[in-house]
Amino acid sequence: MSYPSLAPYGYSSARAEQLPDHTYPARVVRHDGTAVLVVGPHGLMPLRVTPQLDPQPTVGDWLAVHEQVGGSAQDARVDQVLPRTSLLRRQAAAGGGAQALAANVDVVLITCGLDRPVRAGLIDRVAAQAWDAGAHPVLLLTKIDRSAAADVDLPRLELEHPGMRVLLSSALESVGLDELCEVVAGRTAVLVGESGAGKSTVTNALLGRAEAATGPVRAKDAKGRHTTTSRQLHLMPGPVGGIIIDTPGIRSLGLAADAESVDAAFADIQELAAGCRFADCSHRTEPDCAVLGALGSGLLPQGRYDSWQRLQREVESAAVRSSPQELRKYGKRFSRMAKEGAAIKRRAGESSWD
Repeated sequence: MSYPSLAPYGYSSARAEQLPDHTYPARVVRHDGTAVLVVGPHGLMPLRVTPQLDPQPTVGDWLAVHEQVGGSAQDARVDQVLPRTSLLRRQAAAGGGAQALAANVDVVLITCGLDRPVRAGLIDRVAAQAWDAGAHPVLLLTKIDRSAAADVDLPRLELEHPGMRVLLSSALESVGLDELCEVVAGRTAVLVGESGAGKSTVTNALLGRAEAATGPVRAKDAKGRHTTTSRQLHLMPGPVGGIIIDTPGIRSLGLAADAESVDAAFADIQELAAGCRFADCSHRTEPDCAVLGALGSGLLPQGRYDSWQRLQREVESAAVRSSPQELRKYGKRFSRMAKEGAAIKRRAGESSWD
């Protein structure tokens, strides 16, 4: 079946082919602990989720729902989570593995309010996570009504984040919303950023109604008060449509990505690395390193290089922790380095008595 009422939510013929017999599709609108709010052919309805369901659904997921014979829509059960086209995730703060944030997203809107310093490190981190998810990162600068647009150093931002589209917006003054609508149209976009960055205000402006809760920010540091407490999917109005997912504010984003995703977020550095003398150059101390050469000449900003190295080390560390084989390799390498260091000290001590 085609389920035309679900087409605005992204249901397609490809999804129909994934749907098992005797089930119907539903998309997760909000996650509420042991239950999810979904939109299906019957409209909005809550569904219970069993701990045995693997993977556990998150906002944006498509579900195959089995309706009980002779029962109502409320008696339906989740049969399975349909294959995802993308999954935005982060490393859990308690070290419990990766935490799903949103599924089947096309665009990650990295939202930064101009009433506070723009954190390049956070932008790089979210961009790497977006590439890991299979989505495209876009930098969204909000609140230009509180900081004159002329004061925004766009050339610097474009230099620090080459290849990333940068949008300027003011939800309160309806500035930049048309361009933002073009980015979201026909796609699923998720807003990610600090608390108080204006994600919910942007959501309401795009929807044309006050659906997402908003709140004030502290005057001393412009930080929000976590008015948004859960991730929620909203359908954009109009014939073009699109989906916007509002999320709670983040203070930091634990990286749950691989080295390739980090490299994708730093494609400019990868282009420079192609000119290095050694194929396995670490871009730290090697001679004839094109990356270090660009760093020394000022072509590559120091902050961007530092951010790239920091994320690469984080990815390497996570790989070592998660793989017994890599952990053994690291242990042997560390032991060898310790022995070599001890031998050097011993030789130095012996030569001092000569």
